Amino acid sequence: MTDLQALHDTTHTMVMGVLNITEDSSSDGGLWLDPAKAAQHGRDMMAAGAAIIDIGAESTRPGAKRVAEADELARITGAVKTLIPAGAVLSIDTTRASVAAAALSEGAQIINDVSGGMLDAELPHVVADHDCLYIVQHWRGWLAGSKGANPDQDTSVYEHGVLTDVHDELMRQVDGVLAAGVKPERIIIDPGLGFSKPGIEHNLPLLTGLETFRATGYPVLIGQSRKRFISAMLTGAGTAGADGPTMAQRDDVTAALSALSAEHGAWAVRVHDVAKSRAAVIAGNTWREYA
Repeated sequence: MTDLQALHDTTHTMVMGVLNITEDSSSDGGLWLDPAKAAQHGRDMMAAGAAIIDIGAESTRPGAKRVAEADELARITGAVKTLIPAGAVLSIDTTRASVAAAALSEGAQIINDVSGGMLDAELPHVVADHDCLYIVQHWRGWLAGSKGANPDQDTSVYEHGVLTDVHDELMRQVDGVLAAGVKPERIIIDPGLGFSKPGIEHNLPLLTGLETFRATGYPVLIGQSRKRFISAMLTGAGTAGADGPTMAQRDDVTAALSALSAEHGAWAVRVHDVAKSRAAVIAGNTWREYA
């Protein structure tokens, strides 16, 4: 049985491997829809050093359409039933209370809610009723196009600076989750890189200001893997080809940011290429020991 408090309180940055069971995730949509392939990919990431597998069945990329609840439920529970017997620590990337409840009943240990309790008001209550960890991410609503033909208003304006506004808004979300009954020792926060933050100028201040989030007393998850701002960094440096940065280039930068996040005390990094970031996190954790 997983020691949730030890997992929450770890002093060494962990690697969380991304398992997208989706048609249209930006970098690996459709690759793991087959249940057997999804299970094998999860096991492969565990073997590569992932301490946690984060399973998502609904893409949250800009312009993504919502998956039917029944489809999300079937995909998630199928993967959980396969990976729990393999000894996996599972995080469930969902904004639906029904999916969270089903996954937790099958043995999942973490709920990763990209809406931070704002999309489904029942989800924090489900978490409060179970012994699990809850990742609360900064959220300003669905990204443009995700509601179909009527894009949301621009959500990437930060009146007081991105670091200040994200911190303050995220702490208000945490207050709401606490009011729903979630225990503070079960909460992990995530500044939500890439969510309502399209550019380098929106994301790097959150990484360089990681200590601001750590100062809240909550562990901090960083989800930088293959985000748009990484491609922008590579393109701006003149290293991208005619078709844009390669996946390998994006994973190299992801790993570099994983090392920096570990050096500065992130709880975990959420990544697609586990092996690269695992090596980077080892370096960052070691650096921190000698700093």
